[in-house]
Amino acid sequence: MLSVFRSIPTQMDYKGQKLAEQIFQGIILVSAVIGFIYGYITEQFGWTVYIVMAGFALSCLLTLPPWPMYRRNPLKWLPVQESGVEEKKAADRKPKRHSKS
Repeated sequence: MLSVFRSIPTQMDYKGQKLAEQIFQGIILVSAVIGFIYGYITEQFGWTVYIVMAGFALSCLLTLPPWPMYRRNPLKWLPVQESGVEEKKAADRKPKRHSKS
């Protein structure tokens, strides 16, 4: 059962994050405008709230899961370096001395 959950990709690249944010804000804005207009015409504030909540639910459904459209530009990581190289660089550094005030 756990292998099914481990096979689901959880990463989203930076361009995908930007796209998800734009989609989220656009849906929220459109649903708020539609909800306000419909609530104003029907003189029912409750309908405004319902429409905005429906827009929020739709935007969460479209932007929170890492859909494939948000993973089109994967990051290219640098190769792993040996740890001995980093220790040598740290050892070559002179310790900083603080001046007495």
